[in-house]
Amino acid sequence: MSYFAYILPLIFVFILLFAWIKKVKIYDSFCHGALNGLTTVKTILPYLITVFIMTELFAVSGISNFIIKLLTPVFKLLKIPVEIAPLVILKPFSGSGSLAVLTDVFSTYGVDSYVARCACAVFGSSETTFYVSAVYFSKVKEKRLTRPIIISLVSTFISTVFACLICRFI
Repeated sequence: MSYFAYILPLIFVFILLFAWIKKVKIYDSFCHGALNGLTTVKTILPYLITVFIMTELFAVSGISNFIIKLLTPVFKLLKIPVEIAPLVILKPFSGSGSLAVLTDVFSTYGVDSYVARCACAVFGSSETTFYVSAVYFSKVKEKRLTRPIIISLVSTFISTVFACLICRFI
């Protein structure tokens, strides 16, 4: 058995001993932390539900396919493989959905192909913009989302162009 299997239990025991020495009421502190966590969930949950519903509607309604068809000439012009267009479109909405698209790219084109390298670079260098915005903006008083989301999406697209350019030389 590896020594690493003992690290988490040792950290747990160390925290308990430290709390006991400092005379911290462990159970009360845990319950207080759990209550704070539930308050955070109560604040964030409506925003997350909205993002999840919008993501599903985006895919089911066919808007994503329309945007992919619309962006195909732009992708060709910028030398971005058209095969990763679904990943580029889906990544700002859903991390797990884009992971499924990445897996599909791997199985279709092979893990060492140019398309797969571009897909990996795009997947790794972009963020689920709408999810992060929902979480972040649920906790701040400023609710004007348009400008930050547009900046995030434009920067994601620019990073996609440069990632595919770099992948051409690798």
